[in-house]
Amino acid sequence: MEFIAGVRKTDPGENVNRASNPEYKKYPCILQNRSEQSIEFPIKIMSKMKSLKILPKLFIAAALIVSSTALAQNRKAPPLPQNLPGATTEIYKTIGDVSLPIHIYVPDGHSSKKKAPAIIFFFGGGWSGGSPTQFVPHCKYLASRGMVAMTVEYRVASRHGVKAVSCVADAKSAMRWARQNAKRLGIDPDRIAAGGGSAGGHLAGSLGTISDFDEAYEDHSISSVPNALVLYNPALLLAPVDGKKSIPEQKLAQLEQRMGVSPKNVSPFHNLNAQLPPTVIFHGKTDTTVPYDSVELFTQKAKSLGNQCTLFGYDGQGHGFFNLKSSTEMFIETLSQTDKFLKSLGYLKGKPKVEAFLKSTN
Repeated sequence: MEFIAGVRKTDPGENVNRASNPEYKKYPCILQNRSEQSIEFPIKIMSKMKSLKILPKLFIAAALIVSSTALAQNRKAPPLPQNLPGATTEIYKTIGDVSLPIHIYVPDGHSSKKKAPAIIFFFGGGWSGGSPTQFVPHCKYLASRGMVAMTVEYRVASRHGVKAVSCVADAKSAMRWARQNAKRLGIDPDRIAAGGGSAGGHLAGSLGTISDFDEAYEDHSISSVPNALVLYNPALLLAPVDGKKSIPEQKLAQLEQRMGVSPKNVSPFHNLNAQLPPTVIFHGKTDTTVPYDSVELFTQKAKSLGNQCTLFGYDGQGHGFFNLKSSTEMFIETLSQTDKFLKSLGYLKGKPKVEAFLKSTN
């Protein structure tokens, strides 16, 4: 295999037999339908990337994102499953000839008469690829704890030829759809969290910070702002910060091309205000795709504005470390802390039960 700017490119036939994966043997009914054509993975920086050392650490992420998304745009991603086992699937948005599904996991005995807390997850993939299956394990666990948990498909460059700003618009549509249908879905419209990893963490973070890019035809009296944010190695800083060396002009222009607008306009850090929902962030300290410094800056700024923002940093952990397929230990750790965070907001009761949940699915 080779590592190219943040994307692990698998060799033909690699990992075709999932049963050879020790994690799959332990938890087969959770690890399913995950696209393996291009997945997030801790990066080996190649010798030709050494020139990036001239850039500040905070902005290496921008160069990596540009390179990885350019690679992804050159190949067509495989179609996604229209239904996921154990989930109810509905269409939350139709735009042109594209229908976007949302996969809904509910607690046992759930009905529209309930008023359960909810969470919506957005997958990672550099706004170019990825799959809603990434957060199926999180959804199944949180549903077992009493939440309605959803994982959505949004438009990406490799399947739909869109810019990242369209991904933001889809995320806003998904949040608004859930709140608009709260009564029918049996969820509390005032207790809907948003979560995501990497580019999906950017989308969730954008919902809590960026006021633009709602679809003009939607009912704006229904808020697209979540009530809480759960972010896993999120891309929250997409433009230069005052007092820091700027991103080279060429790289900034490439990033703007990928975003579809000025990167500053879709950078959660640059749009932070005192209305940020309660937020928790999980990030590896050796992440070279989205540097740890960027979430430290975000957390510092959020707190300086009076917001509740908690950062969990993990030594020796790279990008995507929280996924079940990457590390059972880190999956248990980060999801247990997610559980505690949601309990602190009144979404859950009792102690985390992640380990017991995994054993029950074996």
